[in-house]
Amino acid sequence: MSHFKPSVLTLALAAAGLGGVIYPINLMAAETTPQAVATSEPKAATADNANVDGSEKNNASQQADEQIGEEEIERIAVTGYSRSLIDSLNQKRYGDTVSEQLSADDLGALPDVSMADALTRLPGISAVRTGGQAAEINIRGMSGGFVFSTLNGREQVSTSGSRSIEFDQYPSELITSAAVYKSPKASLIEGGVAGTVELATASPLAIDKQHSFIANARGMYNDRADEVYGAQDYGHRLSFSYQGKYLDDTLGVALGYARLEQPSVATQFIGLAYNGNKDVDGLANDTNGPEDNPANEYISEGFEIQHLGGVETRNGYMGALEWAPSDTFTLKADAFISRFDSEAFARGYRVKLGGPSAAVANPVLDGNAVIGGNFNRTSQSFTRVEIVNDDNQDFDEVNSFGVNATWQATERLSVSADISYSSAKSDFRNGLLWANVAEDASAATPVFDKNVAINYQLNGLDLPNVGFNQAAAFSDIDKVMVSKYGIYPFVNEDEVNAYRLDFKYDLDNDYIASIEVGARYSDRTYSNDRSVFEYGNDGDFSTTEPPLRLTDDMTTVVGWEGDFNYFPDYLAIDLDKALAAWFPEGVPQPVQTWGNADGVSDPKGYTSNYSWSVLQSGEVYEKVLAAYVMVNIDAEIGRIPVTGNFGIRAVETDQSATLLENVGGDPELGSQNIIDEVGIINNLYALTVKGVKYTDYLPSLNLNFLVSDQSQVRFAAAKVMSRPPINRLAGDASASVNDDGEINGSSTNNPFLRPFYANQYDISYEYYLDDGAIVAALFYKDIDSFIDTVALENFDFKGNGFNVPDYIIDPVSGEQIETTNGTYTTAVNNSEGGYIRGLELAYTQVFTSLPELWSGLGLNLSYSYTESEVESKTDLGGETVTQSLPGLSNNVASATLFYSYEGFETRVSARYRDEFVSEQVAINEQVVNFAAETVIDYQASYQITDALGVLFQVNNLTDEPTRSYFGTESKTGTLQYFGREFYLGMTLAL
Repeated sequence: MSHFKPSVLTLALAAAGLGGVIYPINLMAAETTPQAVATSEPKAATADNANVDGSEKNNASQQADEQIGEEEIERIAVTGYSRSLIDSLNQKRYGDTVSEQLSADDLGALPDVSMADALTRLPGISAVRTGGQAAEINIRGMSGGFVFSTLNGREQVSTSGSRSIEFDQYPSELITSAAVYKSPKASLIEGGVAGTVELATASPLAIDKQHSFIANARGMYNDRADEVYGAQDYGHRLSFSYQGKYLDDTLGVALGYARLEQPSVATQFIGLAYNGNKDVDGLANDTNGPEDNPANEYISEGFEIQHLGGVETRNGYMGALEWAPSDTFTLKADAFISRFDSEAFARGYRVKLGGPSAAVANPVLDGNAVIGGNFNRTSQSFTRVEIVNDDNQDFDEVNSFGVNATWQATERLSVSADISYSSAKSDFRNGLLWANVAEDASAATPVFDKNVAINYQLNGLDLPNVGFNQAAAFSDIDKVMVSKYGIYPFVNEDEVNAYRLDFKYDLDNDYIASIEVGARYSDRTYSNDRSVFEYGNDGDFSTTEPPLRLTDDMTTVVGWEGDFNYFPDYLAIDLDKALAAWFPEGVPQPVQTWGNADGVSDPKGYTSNYSWSVLQSGEVYEKVLAAYVMVNIDAEIGRIPVTGNFGIRAVETDQSATLLENVGGDPELGSQNIIDEVGIINNLYALTVKGVKYTDYLPSLNLNFLVSDQSQVRFAAAKVMSRPPINRLAGDASASVNDDGEINGSSTNNPFLRPFYANQYDISYEYYLDDGAIVAALFYKDIDSFIDTVALENFDFKGNGFNVPDYIIDPVSGEQIETTNGTYTTAVNNSEGGYIRGLELAYTQVFTSLPELWSGLGLNLSYSYTESEVESKTDLGGETVTQSLPGLSNNVASATLFYSYEGFETRVSARYRDEFVSEQVAINEQVVNFAAETVIDYQASYQITDALGVLFQVNNLTDEPTRSYFGTESKTGTLQYFGREFYLGMTLAL
């Protein structure tokens, strides 16, 4: 059988190996360049000869290794970013699926803050910035919930409370390689409709050196921190790693530590949803009719203007122990741990416009939504300005442990066994301190100042115009009083135990290279726990829980700077001092509590009903058994070598969740005495576990046609699936009866939800230059369904297991009112799927043929266009409108211009994505439109000696803000400004 003939670049790459310090780029230039060096002896087979998922390179690559090993050649030494780009292309070229690759040298030479930043340089991949940092990634126009992620081939759980991995948890300094699989194969773990991201940590027996030690130290500075009172200006990054081989290279050890401490800084305006309506233009009865002049216009709940500050601290740890006592057996144990803590404050004011009961004058309309006007408080409205001093703490933990054994049982049969554990925990504590304006804070019985007038005008994607009649009082301790304090913790825990066994049998024929079979079992448990503490009143002054009089030592007058400098000053309140004065015996701790209701024994005397804190708590269980068979192809069709694979993966899923069913205290229906953390006993509910079991079959095909020495065509087809977000499987159903006897209920989640399914097709053309590549790809995904929250009218509550009464008693007349079925709002798998399709282009070039001074110049470009017929509906901006699939930007592009010469490297990178839909910054589960953005980063480094280098970089060079809106740009969502981040540091490599 004939095989694909490697290009000049390929031969040089194979000779050098993926992990070497000196990297080949162009053989022809070696004859005239004094930097040329001789090759070393051929390398033994190591993990470097494998793809990132552990599979071996194809026969063409192995043949290239053998061919080059027989002769001595010369090559140019190329290091750093240029080397890593070509390295990544080589891995992409010899992969057996449609994929994108990142090499270790890319991440090590000029490391990104996290893997989220690193992955966004790849074609078709974009990021959602949170607090200025990339966290969640989108692939081919699909949000993070459709992205499956593994570490060393093992499923990872997330601190996000869903399935979406927060890649900022993974320090780039501890990851040696990354791959994004856009087409699956049967041996890959199922779960990614958008794609699968595979991260890998060190394999110490694969390094060239006997011992390797690398240390990085960087100081950082945020240039907007001085605009935020109490914010930290400076931070740092530190990392240390060691890899070594012992006992005649049979025992390998790898250890790594990475620390990030960075300021969390932002100045932001947040528009709130349009959840009220009122006839503000007086045209409700206009003869033109309701279509031209609807009865009511939509009014926003209000807006917030805030300073954000604090510190984010991430500590990452990596370890690996690898033992290969013979050529046929390897045992590896590895661990990855990340601790990401954030402590931040949010200060400023929250404006409540007052909704339908407010007096509105001079309204400014966008369609039928109010985007400006004069709002005055009435005796019926809640119009007010709250001074906020919030305290947010988030403590995240990620753990991943695994043991893998590979055994070459016979010349043709290999066996791999893997045991792993992955866990994540997010302990989020939202502490809110409200202060309101009093007529006279020194009065014996302070009175809430209800003379409130607010004038505002939204300006789309620019900051609004605002005016307050109480503006002078916002910074006056004789006026401002603390009126309420609340703590709202939310603890997510997620863990999975997994076991995997794989077999591979090599064949000797002209069509099939090998057959792989395997099985995997995983057991996953997710839990969330809600609790609450509240004291006081945010809309008035409570008489039973009176407000706190502030003193000078508790407060600081804070002004606005930069773009926000026209907003009025306010009081920043020292939270610890204020709470110590308000609660001299200590602040009570938040608890899960049922509140007061029939059937509740409440020894603590709670007067508020906080039953939501228990109803929103619970567990989800997910057990998965999967098996696959895959055939690896090595054939010829019309003298064209063809490689690839085809196979099928069978997946059985058993999912369930805890539910609380209101059975009215009837023991025959399973009522139980449920005791919460403060001893409150509730006997209204029956605790049950409900769910569903289903089996899926996922076929896949990958074909690579090697049409010439430099070009190949790929085709892939597969059925793929993504399970629902794990938190959407939790049970939180509830129902209530209004005064008219109508029963209504809701559940944002549903333990019976099925996965998202899609049939997808990929075709790509790859042309490899001696010093780069040109790639073009088309893809098409046919999505079966999506999860939607729908309102089911005339829902049969009793028939569906809800314990509801047949009638209620009218409190005035004493007569019986028969109950009627109303609306039940819940999450369902809708049947309205649709296509997602797109085009991806990529061009990489290192201009090694230029004169020596310019031979280190290079360019890396990518562009993707994605479109979809899938739409969702939103009414957050008033009337119901359609919006695109969350995560989808029609146009995504990235460009990097880089240059290196005699130890000096520099590059400038730009990432662009046009408008897209995602969750609004700082407002959970409020999905809005985001404006287009371009983020530019700059990096430069100089290698002083072989061991010592220095680095300078600027992230977000143009201080690009995040901007969002509700449906149309005139209805402002969030405008968040982060500042530039400057890094200066050094690298030591021994």
